[in-house]
Amino acid sequence: MSTENSNLKYVDAGLQGPASELKVSPAELRRTSVSSFLGSALEYMDFTLYTLAAALVFGPLFFPNTDPAMALLASFAAFGSGFLVRPLGGVYFGYLGDKYGRKSVLVITVGMMGIATLGMGLLPTFAQIGVMAPILLVLLRLIQGFGAGAELSGASLLLVESAPSNKRGFYGAVVALGTATGVLLASGLWLLLSQMPKDEFLAWGWRLPFLLSVGTTLVALYLRRSVSESPVFEAVKARRAAARLEAKQQSVWRDVADSKKAFLVSLGIKLGENGSVYLVKGFLIGWTVSVVKMDPNLVTTGVTLGSVLGVLTVLLTGKLTDRFGRRKVWLWLSGFQFAFTIPAMLMIETRNPVLVALVFVVYVGGPLPNLYGVESTWLVEMFGSKRRFSFMTTVKEIGAVLSGGLGPIIAASVVAATGPGWIPVAGILMAYAAIGLAAGFFAPETRGRDLNAEADAF
Repeated sequence: MSTENSNLKYVDAGLQGPASELKVSPAELRRTSVSSFLGSALEYMDFTLYTLAAALVFGPLFFPNTDPAMALLASFAAFGSGFLVRPLGGVYFGYLGDKYGRKSVLVITVGMMGIATLGMGLLPTFAQIGVMAPILLVLLRLIQGFGAGAELSGASLLLVESAPSNKRGFYGAVVALGTATGVLLASGLWLLLSQMPKDEFLAWGWRLPFLLSVGTTLVALYLRRSVSESPVFEAVKARRAAARLEAKQQSVWRDVADSKKAFLVSLGIKLGENGSVYLVKGFLIGWTVSVVKMDPNLVTTGVTLGSVLGVLTVLLTGKLTDRFGRRKVWLWLSGFQFAFTIPAMLMIETRNPVLVALVFVVYVGGPLPNLYGVESTWLVEMFGSKRRFSFMTTVKEIGAVLSGGLGPIIAASVVAATGPGWIPVAGILMAYAAIGLAAGFFAPETRGRDLNAEADAF
């Protein structure tokens, strides 16, 4: 459905004007922005802490007595376990979000993620409690993954549905700003603490970032409880009640069939963005340290500097999508992501500290946060209002399993089976980038679309 055709009004609910233009006060929009920012920062702080720990700490602490390549594989297998339940969390919380609203879901999800991350910081190691240590690690990862299944989707929905239509790209990028900030906080803390003597860092220093995340959780919970519900959701709920559409709302399978085009294209977009995020910030860090034998502090420094660059660029990218459109900016970024892969691997192979650090600066400061900045708004606009939360979370979490969950495991398995060569790793990175490029080519432009429209953007 084109932008020109999606001009539905709230006439039957007594509400005039398109959903995207319902009035939200500047103060309320600021509260919603800060709340969404903190929630996404918490999720990606959790994610970055876990991936850094999986790459650098969890192997010897929770999976000892194995060679480095197998310990890395075991660490990322535990990491990938969280992705098994993310689609379940996405479907469950997406249903609740479409039925009861975005706000209540976001309060629950940020609490679950915060509790799981705190638990990881308190978790005994294999040396202390034996096999129960990796079991509990996986259990906490499952809790974290179930809550994360709707966190970023819900934050994007609440913010984009509250923003003026001509600034949705900018406000949608606030969620991506939160993810970049979470990466920056986690990698900066990790870099600082890793300067400790190695024995002390392995004994207790690695725990501190996990424990400190409780502060972000409490602030995010407070703000989430105080924000207003999405005006789009409130208007849709009023219209449904007025038209007595409750019986029609049960035809979920018909809605799924009608949304298959939007679902498949959105899934490709998610694979292109998410695959590189988890491969670079997860697997590539561990591969560079354990296989290429580079200093962990060097890699963490690159991630930290890249995170600073990402924080500085992601809102600009959002503004560019408001000016030039989501599709065009996505294709620019995806093309760069694809083209940079082989040069990046060759730079790592030089083992030159500056070039190796620069790879992570470019990835973490360029395509990774900015692709998500585009996606954060684009996928909200891709689906109609009827089941937007459910379909968006399902797309994101299935995509997360196929890219973020499986990608690092596939890459680690290939390295364990074939040896330390970089070509298979580059092939996996380029494959995910190519999927994103193809999806962006077939996707519609959604800038300015009326978010009240129940039909998808196709």
